[in-house]
Amino acid sequence: MSLWTSLEPASATVDPGGSTRVRLRLRNTGDIVDEYRFEPVGTVAPWTTVEPSTLRLYPGTTGTVELTFAPPRSPDATAGPHPYAVRITPTEHPEATTVPEGNLTITPFTEVRADLVPPIVKGRLRGRPRLAIDNLGNTKVTASVSGSDNGDQLSYDIHPSNVQIEPGRAVFVAATLKPRDIIWFGAAEQRPYTLSLHRSGTDPLPVEGTYDQRGFLPRWLATALGLALTLAIVFVMLWIAYKPAVKSKATEQLADAGNVIAPSPPASAPPPAPEPSKEEPEPSEKEEKPGGGGDGGGGGGDKAKKPPPKVTAATAVRQLAKEDPSGRHICYRAFVGGKGWQEPVCDGAVAGTVGEKLPIKALNFAVSGVGGSAANAFVNDPESDKGKYQEWTAVITDNKDNYIGSSKNDAANLSGFAINVGDGQICQSSHVRGRSWGDSCGNDRSDPEGHKQFVFAGTLDNGAWLEAIKLTVKKK
Repeated sequence: MSLWTSLEPASATVDPGGSTRVRLRLRNTGDIVDEYRFEPVGTVAPWTTVEPSTLRLYPGTTGTVELTFAPPRSPDATAGPHPYAVRITPTEHPEATTVPEGNLTITPFTEVRADLVPPIVKGRLRGRPRLAIDNLGNTKVTASVSGSDNGDQLSYDIHPSNVQIEPGRAVFVAATLKPRDIIWFGAAEQRPYTLSLHRSGTDPLPVEGTYDQRGFLPRWLATALGLALTLAIVFVMLWIAYKPAVKSKATEQLADAGNVIAPSPPASAPPPAPEPSKEEPEPSEKEEKPGGGGDGGGGGGDKAKKPPPKVTAATAVRQLAKEDPSGRHICYRAFVGGKGWQEPVCDGAVAGTVGEKLPIKALNFAVSGVGGSAANAFVNDPESDKGKYQEWTAVITDNKDNYIGSSKNDAANLSGFAINVGDGQICQSSHVRGRSWGDSCGNDRSDPEGHKQFVFAGTLDNGAWLEAIKLTVKKK
C-alpha cells in the first residue's frame, strides 16, 4: 500500500443542530505523484462534508483534509455512537482503495409535543378525547399522563397511563371524562380540564381542553312540562269549585205522559236513486319529444350542459364500498405544486410524482370499513431551521373527505404526515425528494377504545419534501 492515513481525533462528539470537525492526515508513501479522491460513507455520510474533495501529493509528502459533521436537530440524528469512514481512492491505482474509520457520538436532546384530538368534546355522561404525543427528539421518551380540573368536577380514566415513544414516533392516549354531577335540565356547561404529560427530571407538560357537558332534557322542555302541570292543576281546581248541578226531570215527564198524544210516525222517504258511475278513463300516455319540444314550430333546443361533478377521495371510496361492502379501503389524492389536484387513487396506488422534483402541498383521504380517519401534516417552515406540525383533522365516519395541508398558491411544502384509522392497521410507503421509497405500518395493537396506533409517512427534515405516497389498510 502506498498511502498512510491518520484521523485526529479518531472519536468525536457533536450536538444535533451543531457541527464538529475531524482532521484526516495522509502521506504518499509511493514513488509517483498521485491524486486522491475522498468520499464519506456510513450512517452519518449525509451530514458529512470533506474539504477539499481531492488532494494531489508528491511522493513522500503529507497532506490534510477536514471532515465536518453537522447532524440536524431532528429524530433522524439518533443519539449515541455512529461509526463512520472515508473512502480514499488513488487516481493512479484505483484498486488500492483505503478506508480509514472513526466514531462519531451524537448527543441526545428531548423535544415532546402533545395535542388534544379534538380540543373540545361534548357529551351527557362522558367525553372521549385523545392525546396525541409526538417525540420530536432523538432519544426514547418515557412519560405518564394524568388529568385534573378546577373544582374536581370530572373523573379521568386514561389508557395507557404510561407510554414509551421512540424518536420520530408518536402515540395516542385515550381518555374518558366522566362528570361527577349530572345536568338533568338546562343549558350545557363548559368544564375546562388539563391532561398533563409527566417526564422524569422535567416540568409537566400541560395540554388544556374543554368538556362541554349537555343536559339530559333541554330547558324549553322542562318549562313546557312545568307549564302543562300548572294548567292541569288549575283545571282540576276550577272543575271542583264550579261543578254544575244536574237536576233530573224524569218525574215531571211521567206525570204529563197521559195528557200527551204521541205523534204519528213520519212517512218513510223513498230510497235515493243510485248515482251514475263516475269512473274516469285512464289518462292517455304522452310521447316524450326530444329537446322538450312542443307540438310544432322550432321546439326547445338542448339543455345547457352542467359541468361534471368534482371527483374527490370520498367519491372513489364510495364506489369501492358499493363493490365490496365488507372490505376495508382507503382512497387518496395529492395536490402537487405546479400541477394541482390529481385524480384519486386507492389501496396502494401511487399519488404524486417521482423524479420530477415537484412537492406535495395537500392531501385528501377517505376510508370505508374502518370508522373514519384522523391526520395531521408536518410542513416546511422557511423562517426556522425546522418544520412545524399543523392541527389534526378528524373525520369520524366512513366515506367522508379528510384534508390536510393547503392548496393555496403560497402554501408550504408537505414534508410528512401522520394518519390513523378508527379500526384497522394502516401502512404507508412514501417517497421523499432525493431519497428512495420508505415503508412502515402502524402498531397492530389498539388502545381500550379500539383505536389503532397511527403511522408517520415522509420526513421531519425541514429541507426536504414529500413527492409521492402509497397507502393501504390491512384486511381483517
